[in-house]
Amino acid sequence: MPLFGRVRWCATWLVAAAVMAPLYAANTSHDDANAQNKPQTMTRAEVTAIIANSRRIVTPNGVDEMVKVPINGIDQWLSIRGKDRRNPILLMLHGGPASPSMPDDYTYQSSWEDYFTVVQWDQRGAGKTYAANSEQNMAPGMTIEGMTDDAAQVVQYLREHYHKQKIFVLGHSWGTVLGTRLAQQHPDWLYAYIGVGQVVNVRRNEEIGYGFALREAQASGNAKALAELKGIAPYPGTAPLTLDRLGVRSKWEMFYGGLAFGRQNYSFDSDAETLSPDYSQQELDAIDKGSAFTIHHLMASVIDVDFDNTTHFKCPVILFVGAHDETTSHELAEQWFDKLQAPSKRLVIFADAAHMVMQEQPGRFLTHLVNDALPLAQAAGDAAPAEVSRDR
Repeated sequence: MPLFGRVRWCATWLVAAAVMAPLYAANTSHDDANAQNKPQTMTRAEVTAIIANSRRIVTPNGVDEMVKVPINGIDQWLSIRGKDRRNPILLMLHGGPASPSMPDDYTYQSSWEDYFTVVQWDQRGAGKTYAANSEQNMAPGMTIEGMTDDAAQVVQYLREHYHKQKIFVLGHSWGTVLGTRLAQQHPDWLYAYIGVGQVVNVRRNEEIGYGFALREAQASGNAKALAELKGIAPYPGTAPLTLDRLGVRSKWEMFYGGLAFGRQNYSFDSDAETLSPDYSQQELDAIDKGSAFTIHHLMASVIDVDFDNTTHFKCPVILFVGAHDETTSHELAEQWFDKLQAPSKRLVIFADAAHMVMQEQPGRFLTHLVNDALPLAQAAGDAAPAEVSRDR
């Protein structure tokens, strides 16, 4: 989920219905031919029930929980799913801020659950957590420091509830801000910190993303894009950034594939959210409301995030970088990785991906989770027994 740059579409259930495969009447008699050939749409409830049933976890040691946990004075929602609770825990810190990954995790996460107990957390001000609390109660902790402590409390809950000494933390986009800080503060809790769409220096990131969009607009002769982009110059500049200026940069950087490689918009993700089996309509509506609330509180501080000199880690670090990521600059992430000092570190560059790596190249993403991260837990005995194979 893009840092500040999320652009959402009001995808109605009519849109969802339009992409449903038609159901045909079973009766094939001549009298019913017209009824048989007439497409019928499905309700959202019917669609989400099918999705929920297809991903239902039925293994003896499996875990499939949706829990509301009191953390730092408010109720915060966790989805906890895995085929075998003996596997290590992987906590995902979503992007945004306030762009939860829980409502579309069904599009890419199921295969992860063979190897990890995957935890999706709707952060303070996001999604189901926003819907469950008043803005008045959420506001006092709506700071980078406060939300880092929220993340720490989530990790503590998971370690205690599932009897784990360590877990994996995977931060995506804005989630890398919390993940980097958490890894600095509590390295002994983590098998590894995994950064995807790593934030390094936000002001420099905005400059690079803007430059990319401007170059692409010039190369393609896009007069509208050029007018809008030149209209916010110099960008980011020294004046306080507004959401409108950030939105222009994000809009055109996304249009030229800096968010999802080869795509001009975010509809593939936002449309999938509308069919989430884990979200009610009220909770879907809360995503946009929570985003506005959260950005109001965090914008001034997030724009000054700078990890240029945060390069010493006491836990392993793994970075997954989309080669075309301009939302959080792949260039900055690669340069930062070169400076990192950690017990071990690994950089994986996905050739045909930008910012949404786990959705753009899900098979390759899983391969690297299993090959690069999982062995750190297996070495500590924190994994279910591997499958048995024999040669004949």
